[in-house]
Parts: sequence; C-alpha cells; structure tokens
Amino acid sequence: MATTLNVSLFLPYTIAFHDPPAHDDELAHTPLAFASQQNRRASAIELGQKRGSQGSLLAGPPTPQTPATTLADEFFNSKFGPESQKLLFAKPGDPRSVVHSDAHVPDWGEQAVFNQPRSRAGPLPSNSILDFAKTQDDVVEQKRRQQQRRKHFSSPPSRSSRNQSRAQSHDRGYEGKPWTVEPAILQNGGLTNAIRSASNEEGVGTTWIGTVGFPTDSLSQNLKEDIDDKLLNEHDSVVVYVSDKNLDGHYKHFCKTILWPIFHYQVPDHPKSKAYADNSWEFYRNVNQAFADKIVAHYKRGDTIWIHDYHLLLVPGMVRKKLPDAPIGFFLHSAFPSSEIFRCLANRNELLEGMLGANLVVFQTEEYSAHFLNTCGRILTLETTGDGVQLEDHFVNVLNCPIGIDPPAIQKCREEEEVTEWVQALQEKYKGKHVIVARDKLDAVHGVRQKLLSYELFLNKFPEWAGKTVLIQVALSTSEGSELLTTVSDIETRIGSVHSTLAHQPLQFLKQDITYSGYLALLTIADVLMISSLRDGMNLTPHEFILCQDGKATPKKHGPVILSEFTGSAVVLGKNIISINPWDYQQQAQAIKQALEMSEAEKASRWNGLHNVVMSRTGGSWALQLVDSLAKIYEQHHDHATTSVPRLSITQLCAKYKESARRVFIIDYEGTLAPHRTSSGIPLSSPQRVLESLSELMADSKNVVYVMSGRRPEEIEHIFRTLPMLGLIAENGCFVREFRSTANEWQAFVDQSDAEKWKSEVRNILKYYIERTDGSSLEERHCSLLFRYDKSPDQEAAIRQAGESADQINTSCKQMNIHAVPIRQAVLVEQIDTSKGQAATHIFNQLRQRAIARGEQAADFMMVAGDDREDEGIFQWANELGKEQVLRHVFTVSVGKRNTYAQATMTQGSTGLLTALQKLARISQEDAPPDYLNRKEGF
Repeated sequence: MATTLNVSLFLPYTIAFHDPPAHDDELAHTPLAFASQQNRRASAIELGQKRGSQGSLLAGPPTPQTPATTLADEFFNSKFGPESQKLLFAKPGDPRSVVHSDAHVPDWGEQAVFNQPRSRAGPLPSNSILDFAKTQDDVVEQKRRQQQRRKHFSSPPSRSSRNQSRAQSHDRGYEGKPWTVEPAILQNGGLTNAIRSASNEEGVGTTWIGTVGFPTDSLSQNLKEDIDDKLLNEHDSVVVYVSDKNLDGHYKHFCKTILWPIFHYQVPDHPKSKAYADNSWEFYRNVNQAFADKIVAHYKRGDTIWIHDYHLLLVPGMVRKKLPDAPIGFFLHSAFPSSEIFRCLANRNELLEGMLGANLVVFQTEEYSAHFLNTCGRILTLETTGDGVQLEDHFVNVLNCPIGIDPPAIQKCREEEEVTEWVQALQEKYKGKHVIVARDKLDAVHGVRQKLLSYELFLNKFPEWAGKTVLIQVALSTSEGSELLTTVSDIETRIGSVHSTLAHQPLQFLKQDITYSGYLALLTIADVLMISSLRDGMNLTPHEFILCQDGKATPKKHGPVILSEFTGSAVVLGKNIISINPWDYQQQAQAIKQALEMSEAEKASRWNGLHNVVMSRTGGSWALQLVDSLAKIYEQHHDHATTSVPRLSITQLCAKYKESARRVFIIDYEGTLAPHRTSSGIPLSSPQRVLESLSELMADSKNVVYVMSGRRPEEIEHIFRTLPMLGLIAENGCFVREFRSTANEWQAFVDQSDAEKWKSEVRNILKYYIERTDGSSLEERHCSLLFRYDKSPDQEAAIRQAGESADQINTSCKQMNIHAVPIRQAVLVEQIDTSKGQAATHIFNQLRQRAIARGEQAADFMMVAGDDREDEGIFQWANELGKEQVLRHVFTVSVGKRNTYAQATMTQGSTGLLTALQKLARISQEDAPPDYLNRKEGF
C-alpha cells in the first residue's frame, strides 16, 4: 500500500529511560517513576510551595510581584518534571494522546520532563564578537601547541576532558536501563493531531520521519537499533540520528536565532546570531542532508513525501536530486516574510532553491504564498505566475491551505472528569468577573508586552471596568526573553500597584504553563480571548477557544475573539473576529471594551460564523487536502516532464502528413528553426538551410506556413525577405503578416497609443536599473521592452538588479495590464493579454472561415514547434484543438530538454527539426503532379 511519508524535525514520539526502583520491584513498571530526578527537584518544589499562591489560578489575590524574581523562575523550573506531561498532553503516558497545538516546552537538550541523555554538543559561542573571534584563534593555536607537545611527552588530561569523561560515564548508564515510548515534548502538536485525525477518518497509511527529540551521541549502536525497531514496528516512525553538535547548531543556532526571527519579521542583528562567523549554516545543511538520505532510503515507488516547516527547507531539493520522479510536497507552518526581509539571509538562494525541489509548496495564507512568489522572482529572477514558479526543468505549484484542529478529539478531552473539576473551580474563583484569557510565549514575536500595555491603557481609560475584569495571561519565558521579562514585569507591577485591591487582582500573570485540562477549562469559562501576536503563521488557540465556547459546560458562551491582524488565523476566521493592530494600543483598549460590552445577539452571530469555519476547516480535512492536491499536481507534472514526453516519431509524422488534405505549420524561429548563436540572440542573417526548408514546404499548395518570433516586424521581415509569401508572427503575437499576402501588410493586435503610455512609465523604471548595471541595455520594441544584461561583467549583480526591476514593475504597474517576465539573460515587459496563442487562434479561425466560404475542406493537420516558455500557451491551444477533434492530426513539438505541454520533444534541436521538415517536403514532391511548382491554388 502506498504510504505518505510525513517528515518533521521531531517525531511525535520520544524515549524515556527509567532508573531501577530503590526498594519495591513493582515500581519498575511505573513509566514515570523517576525517583532520582524528583529528589533533585524536591527543594525547588518546596520553595515554590512556600511562596504561597503566586502563579496559581485558584489562589487568592496575591500581593504585587517584584520584577523578574529569580524565585519565580526556580518555581517554574520545578514544575518541569514527570508530572509536567499534563501541561502538554491530554493523556500523559499515552503515545497517541491529543497534543497541545502550541505547547510551551523547554529547549532541545534540556532534561526537563523525561530521563534522557545530556547533549555532547559543547558550550555555545561567546556573545561577544571579539571574544568569539579570539576563541577561534585560540583554538587553532592550542591545536598547534598540542601537536608539538605530543612529539615530546604526554600531557595530563585537562579539566574539560575530565568533565567530558564524567559525562560519558553518566551516559553509559543508559545502556542497561529500561525504556518506554512516550509522546514527544518537542513536536509540532498541530501537525500531529491533524495527521492522526486524517488517518483515523480515511485509513491513510502514514510513516513519520524525524529525530527523537533528545541528544543521542551517548547511545550505543545496539540501543539505537532497538529503538528503531520498536518505533518502526509499533508506531510507524523512522528515526533520523544526527550528532548532538549538528542538531544543536541546526536548531538552537540557525533555526531559532536566524530563521525564526527572519520569518517573523525580526531581523537578527545582535551578536548572538553569529550568522557571519559560526558554522550554523553547515550544521543546518548537515541535518537537512541526513533527513534527505533517510527519506531516500525508505522511499518506495508510489509513496508520497510531505516535508514540514522551516527546519527542513533544503530537504526537498536534496531529495529531488536522488529521486527525480518522486511526488514531493512542502508545507511551511510558520509565516513567510516579504522579499525585503528574506533577502537579509546570507543563504537566501540555497534556501529558496531547496524549497523549489518540491512539486507543491503550501503556505498557511495567501499573503505568505504571495511573498514567496515575489521573493523567487526578485532574488532568483524566476518567472512566477499566480499558480507557482516556472523553472527550466519543472513547474512548482504554490498554494495556500490553512491547518485546523481536531474537534472530535478535543471535545472528547473536554468530557474528562479533570476538565469538569477545573471548570467548576475556575467558575467559583472568578464568579462575577469578566475573564479575558491569553496564552503566549514570552518572546519578541507574540506581543505580550503590547497586550499588557493596551490592557493597562484600558483600565486607565475605562476605570469602571477595573474592578470587574481579570486578564489571565499565561506566558512561558523563553531562553531569549530575559530582557523582555524584565519589561513585562514592570508593567505587571505597575498595573497591580494602581488597580489591585484586597478583594480584586485585575491581572493574573502566570510565568509558567498550565495543564492541558486546565487550559481547556480556562477557555470554557472565559468571556474573551485576546491574541496580539506581532506575526504568527497560524495560531490555533482561537479555534480551540471557539470550540470551547459552545455553552455545553457553562452558562458562559459565544465569547468574542480579539485577534491580531498579523496572524494567519485572522485571515481564516475573517470578519467575525475583532481585528486589532498590536502596535495600536488605543485600538486594542477599545477592542477590549467592545468585546466586554457586546450584546448576546451579536456574540451568537459572530460565534456561529466562527464555529462554521472551525468545523469546516479541520486538521483532518487539511491533511487530506494536501495529499489530494499533491496527487493531482504530480500527475500533471508527470505528464509534462521530459522523461514522460516521448520523442517525436518521424514515421508517424510523415504518415499523417501524407494522408492529410490541408496542413498548417506554426514554427518558432529563435531557438527552434535556428539556434541561439550569441548571448544576445539571433543575428540578423538568414541561415540558408532554414530558408530552403521553408521554401520547399511552402511549395505545396496544401500547406500554410507561419514563423513566430519575439522580434519587431521589420526585423523578422528582413530576415525572411527572400520568402515574401511566408506568414509571420512578430513580437510574440502583437503583429501578424498573413501567409501569401500580396500587400505585405502587418495586422496589429495592440493599440500602439496605449502601448506608448505604459512604455513611457516603464522605460523610466528600467533606465534606473540600467544605470546601476554595467553592460546592460534597453531594447525597445513596438509593444514591449527588454532589459538585457547578457553583456554585464558582473552577472550576479545584474541578475539581482533584473529581479528588482521585475518586482517593481509587477508591483507598481498592475493596473496597466502588463507584466515583467524573466527570460534568457533579460527581463521582458509586455502586455498580459497578447500572446502567440492568441495570434494563432486568429490565423486558424480565418483559415477555417475562408475554407467554408469557398466550400473547401478545412485544415485537418497542424504542427506547432517551439522551444521556450512563451510557446507553452500555443502548445496548449493546439492540443485542445486535437482533443476537441477540430483537427484530425495535431503535432506539438518542443525542441530541447525541459518540461512542456507539447506532445513530443525533439532532442536533436534545430538540426533535427529541419531534417523532419525536409522529409515532409520530399513527400509533397514525390506525390506532386508534373506542374507542381507552378500551381497557386490552396489556402
């Protein structure tokens, strides 16, 4: 059975090692009995308990807190232990438990929940640029001295080597320990829930590929093989093992310090990023290569590959090199920035090219997909359409498809007794209060500071609400949020000192996460949900809030959603949310008031609309839609791939030519009839063999012959001046000279005055970039403009300027009905509504009308030949004529090696095509009557 390989950095499963029981053998069967770990944390837990009710949802009003107290952090850290699984999973210990869609978890490599090995990656680089550079010099010098000393004597072990030895001794203890498979802490919860929902509904075969979420250098090969077997056989999961150093550099350095900020519009310019100095890019590439190798090893013909998120941007391209015919999809769960932000990445080209290895690239919203298309055009100078990106050898489709939640699974969790108890306790605690709920990571992206400032403004501006409103903000501090925590704590203290009383605390700020059951209960009893993220790919908390606001568990229902306009969820949920700009504090304060004062009728109306969206766009339907979309697109790509398009059968061509009564030939000139001899195109001279071949073909009165070109009418007319009866199509369909026209007149399909208007504006834009690109030039045609950079000495800079110019024209000149298209070492600017296909349609319809008027047989044979992207439209048009049986015989031929809509390819190039045309001409000569060359009748 065909399988979908779902590839994510972390598997939904991990491994927990268990210490032997101290006394009772029965404890060995308790998966979460980590006695030694609990002892290590006992003092911290007791200290947290002595703090009283700080951070508790059910406690009485606490006294105002001091900013950023370390005791609070210690208390929070103490919560991460075996029991903290309740923070992440609906059913701790069940590997197939429903997972928190946006779990707040510790960093990779930290022994926070399960008993797992320590990382051997080594210390992080210094935050100081000078220290970091000095460290690199010191390392080189130290290695040199060590090599010299080894020649004379053996040095005693250093302190670092002794520490490493102790760590290795500790890690060797895992070899004999029992272990169990547990739900992973580090995983994409929304993805896991969606895939499981789809698998349950449709019985879709799924195999996961990823890492186990903890350092594995210390595990023996035998132990790794045992883990492999259990995860593969019992959980359909394939483990990717990478070194601790590679994964640490990949995840902590490149992904979290460089990619994550960039993708969320936070350009990293502080020393910690080290994008200029460390090896994080090498680590990122190494991990991506390890994933690609594992995919290739487990792929079977018929399988579908889906790669997820920004951790694995290079994998599609790497897999494509090894599996050129595999169906590959890539889904980006995070936001995708504008080209202005993305271009700040030093490795921007490699990242984009890696993504373009997929057949289908999918984003959460249309905005992100538009940014991606724009970035590909601007940075890689590729031709983009509304459907995707055109490369030389394949087309990459681009879609947007937002992920959803699993309503039945969440509803089942809501019915658990623990959730009911939480609901009752919270109702009692906040009886008579209007509860605003918020749950975010405390970082620069999720807008906690902006939210608290807006809430403070709300309390100051509308004091009548201060005594009856509570904002419960759950915010887990991250490793990079220490400075932000100080700022937020100041705001928290200020709100408490001004608006708190002995009976009421308007702000409950929890610097720790809450249990999954408590989270569902909190969403159930809340009056309002407020999310003020500065940028977010798709926040699923509003979906879960809407589901919990059905009124089945409490009288409170239909609570409004205040949602940042910069989240993907805002686009999906639409007009029924209260949309806010998180930077506009006045607007946020007014939004809080609007939500609290909203009538029940309006609440119900908005909730019904939101609920319909949540129930119709579920995680399961999202997963199935991705699979279906990729299957359809892959079939289309496969039909047009060079490996699938057969070579032109000259025998069949000649046979159909011979039995046809009337024939039409439409053949491209540049690159098809004659090769591109110079970087600037075809010289203005006529290859003799081309003229002879066309002349012989035209000698048969049954044949109509047209030559297409992108050149101006006067240029193409001069090239074929010895064939005055030849039909010509100039400037890619803007002008047509009829076949056997005695007047030698050109028919224009564009309004020259309209063309001059847009050309005058675009000309100024192109001149700006030409002045900044050495060796570039402007070629002006009647209906188009070309920015040529083939003679530029610095091609890299020229390509960048060309991409910039195309982006500016496509962005600022949409209303002019024109577009800028990157072609071979140039950018072509032309009108959207003119093409070779439209010109060909005009010619064919005119020929049919004349044949009908004369009572003659219409054309029953057509051959269309071309070599570049501009010919694909006419290929499609001619193919449709054949499918609809307007013509008995249609031959569409692509000269060269690339994906195409043509029915056949001619890999021998121009020479092979001319040989085929000459064979057809000889057939006409052999069947011709004695006065063949003197006859004039025909079309």
